[in-house]
Amino acid sequence: MSQDNSILCALDIKDNNISNVSVKDATIKNRGVIKHIKIVNADLTYKLYRCPQCGLNSLVKNGKRKTNARLASFNGIEYHLMLNKQRYICKNCGGTCGAHSDLLIKNHTMTKQVQNRIFVMAKESFTLTSIAKIIGVSVNTVSRVLYDNTKLPNRCDCLPKNLCFDEFRSVNGIFTFIAIDAQTHHLIELIHDRLSKTIIEHFINNYSLSERQAVKTVSIDLNANYQSVIHRIFPNAQIIVDRFHIVQLCSRALDQVRISCLKKINDKHSRLYKALKSNWRLYHLPEADVDDKKVKYIFGINEYTTTRNVIDIATDNLPVFKNTYDIYQGIQKAIHEHDISLLKETIYGYKKNNTAMDTSISTLRKNLNYVKNSCTMPYSNGPLEGTIGKIKKLKHISYGFRNLDHFLKRIRLICA
Repeated sequence: MSQDNSILCALDIKDNNISNVSVKDATIKNRGVIKHIKIVNADLTYKLYRCPQCGLNSLVKNGKRKTNARLASFNGIEYHLMLNKQRYICKNCGGTCGAHSDLLIKNHTMTKQVQNRIFVMAKESFTLTSIAKIIGVSVNTVSRVLYDNTKLPNRCDCLPKNLCFDEFRSVNGIFTFIAIDAQTHHLIELIHDRLSKTIIEHFINNYSLSERQAVKTVSIDLNANYQSVIHRIFPNAQIIVDRFHIVQLCSRALDQVRISCLKKINDKHSRLYKALKSNWRLYHLPEADVDDKKVKYIFGINEYTTTRNVIDIATDNLPVFKNTYDIYQGIQKAIHEHDISLLKETIYGYKKNNTAMDTSISTLRKNLNYVKNSCTMPYSNGPLEGTIGKIKKLKHISYGFRNLDHFLKRIRLICA
């Protein structure tokens, strides 16, 4: 392999028309800052006979023009390509033209390498400032490449049959609506706000009735607002309440009952108080994971015992807490085993005891048909929560966004 080919391969330049390559060190001063860079000198030339203006084979070489193009860095040092581009003149019409490479962008000093590197780093949730420092360009250049060349689509190419709906906090306290494909987990829609009117108008204006009728399921949390929206825009879709949100609803009710029981205990040093206070995680364990044989040291009550004994300390002394705990375990088991009969038996067998669980069970009863779908259908909002997690990470790393369109374009990039 020749020296030219070795340098071109190291710089990831795949143009066979570039030759006479040499690299040297140089120092430049930019806004008072001295930088050490690498300058790559090379020639760009090839045989060209037909004139692009008159179409005759009358082109001859007419000197060279030096251009300065930026290459992508692979070791943190700026690389400047000083390219001597061949010029041609037509002996028939007098028109001129020059040699061109796919590496270059017309009327730009930035190469496609740099542009591609910007998009790659943006997909990894780098901030604009970080991208600019690593690549060695200005923040305005990075912003121009990312935002000016990216357009938000009005609709997706094909509306999937199974969707997931949710929202997230975007800019200035605004909640933005998001929808993904429940099967492929691809991003489908990003709507500026979560108002029912906005969502309904967006889907009706951008998707035909036949497309919307083809949607079979929509997974949501326990947001009643989305239920009316789904019935309006997807007449044939079944609503699935996310399994995680069902368990979370009962889990929070269990914690509220536990805390209310704690406040009623006067002796703060009793075994009952310590069992409820320090070992709250044990009450959220599924019944199948509660160990009643292995003895271990339990912090809080500071004694050797089994996990089952710690739970029994609270349930045997507090009937209200025991009732709430049994309901929580029943809901959790029914959801985990996809047992509809156990789910209905647990929900309708519950008797009110003036605790936070009353509200949770009442909510599940109102949405029982949608809750049952979570046991019979495989879809959930888990993939969507993962996507929102990526969005929150981007927002955290960037210290928030002021421009909503820029934020949505960055989301499109990281979810592409």
